[in-house]
Amino acid sequence: MEAMIISSEQFEKLISQIETLNERVEKINRKDPLEDRWLDIQDVCELLHISKRTLQSYRDKGILPFSQIGAKIYYKASDIQKHLDKHYNPAF
Repeated sequence: MEAMIISSEQFEKLISQIETLNERVEKINRKDPLEDRWLDIQDVCELLHISKRTLQSYRDKGILPFSQIGAKIYYKASDIQKHLDKHYNPAF
């Protein structure tokens, strides 16, 4: 094993870089895997265990935001997550 001597400035720079990397890794780990995904009707119905008609009702009532390209409708996974969080009932 070989020892290496570095200046205190180099050591502080190294520590700073390690902390920056650690923050980035933590941010990636905290990120919701569904956050940046777009889901189609089938995906949302399966995720929420609801029928296509119920999902259409949510859309018509403005409960869930959506995007439409031609006849195809998409939902942001983050909007689905927000809807679930809004209706979350914690245990007593």
